[in-house]
Amino acid sequence: MNSSLSKDTSLQLLYAIQASSYSVSYEPEKHRLVLTDETGDGPLFFRLPLVLSLPGSGLAAEEVQVNYVILLIQSGNCAMGLFENGINVDHKVFRSYMVRKKQGTSQVKYLKTKGKSRAGSRVRLAETVEFFENINERLQAYFRGHEIQRIAISCSKTLIPYLFNSKVATPFEKDDSRLFKIPKHIHTPIYEVLLDANRFLLRGELIYEAAQQHMVNALLGEVNTLLEDPDT
Repeated sequence: MNSSLSKDTSLQLLYAIQASSYSVSYEPEKHRLVLTDETGDGPLFFRLPLVLSLPGSGLAAEEVQVNYVILLIQSGNCAMGLFENGINVDHKVFRSYMVRKKQGTSQVKYLKTKGKSRAGSRVRLAETVEFFENINERLQAYFRGHEIQRIAISCSKTLIPYLFNSKVATPFEKDDSRLFKIPKHIHTPIYEVLLDANRFLLRGELIYEAAQQHMVNALLGEVNTLLEDPDT
C-alpha cells in the first residue's frame, strides 16, 4: 500500500517519527526511513521528499536552499534539469540515433549479442559516444555553477557504464552519497516527464502492508495534531 504526502505533511511526519518510540533506520540510497515498533511490527517505509535533509546530517529538517539535478536517461533520449528548492531553473533534452529501427533495440544492447556490423552500427556507436559526452558536459556546467545536494537519476544498468566511462567525465562518482535512484517508472524522457518526476520527488510516500495500517493511523494522527496546533 502507498500513501502520497505533501512536503508540509511529510515534514510534520518526520517530526512525529523523531518524537516517537519507533525504531528508525535510514536508507540513504533510497532516501527513506525504515520504521519498526517495539513488537517488531513492520517494516514501514517513509520516503522523504527530496528537499528534506538527510537525518543525522546536522542540518535542520528543512534546509534553506536545496539544489539538485534530475537525470533521466533511456536509449537515445535524455531529459535533465537543475532545480533550486523544487523550482526548475535550467533544463536540457538530448536525443540521439541509438536505436536499431527494425529491431527496436539500442545499439548498446545489440553489441552485447552481435558485435559491430555495418555502417549504420558505426553511426549509432558514434552518436552514443556523443550523446553521453553532451550529457556530462551539461552536468559539469551545473556542478561548476552550483553546490549540488542531491542527484536523482533514472538510467538502466546497461547505460550506466557509458555515462561514467565517457571521455567527458561525470562530475560525481558511482558511489556518490548524493545519488538517489528514482523509485518510479519513467516514460520516454522529455521536458514534461522531467517535471512530472520532480513533482513526484517533492512529495513524500508511505509504503506499507495492511498489517502496518495501525502504525500509519497512529503517525498520521500525530501529524494532524501538529498541523492543527503547530505549537504543540
